[in-house]
This record gives sequence, C-alpha cells and structure tokens, in this order.
Amino acid sequence: MEIFIDSADIKEIKEAAAMGAIDGVTTNPSLIAKTGRKFEEVLKDIVEIVDGPISAETIALDCAGIVKEGQTLAKIHKNIVVKVPLITEGLKAIKELTKQGIKTNCTLCFSANQALLAAKAGATYISPFVGRLDDISQTGMDLIEELRQIYDNYNFSTKILVASIRNPIHFKESALIGADVATVPFSVIQQLAKHTLTDIGLKKFLEDWEKVPK
Repeated sequence: MEIFIDSADIKEIKEAAAMGAIDGVTTNPSLIAKTGRKFEEVLKDIVEIVDGPISAETIALDCAGIVKEGQTLAKIHKNIVVKVPLITEGLKAIKELTKQGIKTNCTLCFSANQALLAAKAGATYISPFVGRLDDISQTGMDLIEELRQIYDNYNFSTKILVASIRNPIHFKESALIGADVATVPFSVIQQLAKHTLTDIGLKKFLEDWEKVPK
C-alpha cells in the first residue's frame, strides 16, 4: 500500500519524506488556506520535495470550469493529480480530463455507487472519506471493503485512496483490506512509528548500556 501525506505544511512534508514514509501528497483548499500562502507557490514547493503524485483540488463546480482549472494545474508539474469533487459535473470533467491524459483524484466519495461511477468515468484515484462516515455513525471501513470487491469484480484500474484517516486503526485496516493508497495526516504518521513496548525496550537498553564498563 502506498502512503500519501494529507498536508500542505512544507515542514511536515519534509519530515515525512525524510522518514522515507511517503509516496505522494494530497492537499485540499482547507489545508492550503492554513498555510496563508498562494496555492501555486505551495504546490511548487511540494513537488520539489516529493517525487510522486500530488493531488491539487479544483474549485469550479461546472464541467467546463473544472476542466479549465485542471488543465492549468496539470501544467505546473507532471506529478500533479487533479482533484475533482464527486458530483455530476465532476464526473463529466473526469471523463474529459482522462481523455486528455490528465490524472484525476475523485474526492468526497461516501458510497459504493458513487465510486463505481467514478471508475466508469476513468478516475485515476477514488477518495472515500472513512472518518467522516464514522462521524455520522456509519462504519467508514465497510465502504473500503465494498470498493475493493467491486473494483476487483470488474478489473477497474481506478486506485482506492483511503482518505479522512483519523487514527492508526484506519491505516491498518486499509492495508488489510487491500486499499491501494492511504492518505494520512502527519500526526497519524507519527503515531504509526510509536509503540509503548518499543519505548520501554529502548529505555531498558540505554539503562543497561550505562552499566557496561567504559
């Protein structure tokens, strides 16, 4: 399973990249807004750090507008993946962008039916939001299981990119189910490397080392 970092914070992205933990980056308008910087400037910095897919979201809600924005984003760098909302106009835009050879990430997916339509339209990635489903008392990971089965049933090439991951359990279950990608906040990436027994063991080793004659 590939790991993307869900962030627009350059310091976080650099740290995760230094760990060898990430294969790509996902951003969204909310994450970009937190930086206080211009959208294109942030993207240009990110592509210099990570040599992998970088999702950048469109803002338009009509097909023509999404396609135009997508074309502009794709020109920034070869690794840019155009992030498109899962609405009717978005599906139209995905179909057109795919025809033009531009990679897409269909975002804000909350049902298997939506994901099936995105795959039919030719989306490179589908982003089901598991955490937000959990927030409304649905089990987000159930959707990932459904998508894996449906996509395998029909050999769709669209990659399942698990989004809105809130904790290491979401991450582990994504890997067990066979998701193609998990996009993870930096705080969760840090948690993945931690274990109480690791800390206890390291502390004991260091204490014992102090007893070794020097």
